[in-house]
Amino acid sequence: MNIAIIGSGTMGCGIAISSILANHSVQLFDLSEEKRNQALQFVSKELLKSVEKGKLAPDLYESTIARCSSVASLEEIAETDLVIEAIIEEFEIKKSLFLSLEAVLTNELAVIATNTSSFSISSFAKNLQKPERFVGLHFFNPAHIMKLVEIIKGSFTNQTTIDLSTNYVLSLGKTPALASDVPGFIVNRVARNYYNESLRLLTEGVGSIEQIDRILKGIGFKMGPFELMDLIGNDVNVQVSKSVWEQYFYEPRFTPSTLQQMYTDAGLLGRKSGQGFYKYSKK
Repeated sequence: MNIAIIGSGTMGCGIAISSILANHSVQLFDLSEEKRNQALQFVSKELLKSVEKGKLAPDLYESTIARCSSVASLEEIAETDLVIEAIIEEFEIKKSLFLSLEAVLTNELAVIATNTSSFSISSFAKNLQKPERFVGLHFFNPAHIMKLVEIIKGSFTNQTTIDLSTNYVLSLGKTPALASDVPGFIVNRVARNYYNESLRLLTEGVGSIEQIDRILKGIGFKMGPFELMDLIGNDVNVQVSKSVWEQYFYEPRFTPSTLQQMYTDAGLLGRKSGQGFYKYSKK
């Protein structure tokens, strides 16, 4: 299958890696040439790690990396089978992108998917000429490692689109979970409490960052909430919290943390900035 990924950030790169490892061809689009080049370097580096760990045969490296290319214009992805949007979590920017995509796609059967963490699928689809081919494909960070993918069916999404999306997710060796089109879907609705309650505990002085992370990992979580927020990015995480809170008509249990907003305003975004709740070396 020919896959186009819009956005060459961490999430877009992870989806690209999963796709080329599953023998799909990928075109990565980003407005910035620098980011496109960085993305290709990241994909190459991650594949080399897979070779070193014995997860990818050395003789398959060249053919695998050859399936990933970058493009500078949307017109170059006109004949693709599936477009996955993985850009900033801003409603109007995404909405504008989907209209532009529909205008350039020549493949009438092409599916347009959004990796949004919280926005309504139907609210995007209603603006399109063919809303039935629009779907939510919500990957989790890091996308080339995490096994779950939420498939969100909007009010207009048809079964053909769901079937294609499901088969694609299965081809990646991942687990599809069909979710309803509600704010936060399944995982992010649950996760708001994982993050927000941990932030409240810290704000109230109940425990330290390290203590809270250690305790939650001690009962089975792979990562503590602060480690995970640093991985995702505090700017991204707080934006999703705001979106879910607003869509649930400001229900108190979804109230975003002022502490996380302060970290975001200070540029303490997590791993990508070198410091968040923890400090990270360049290595």
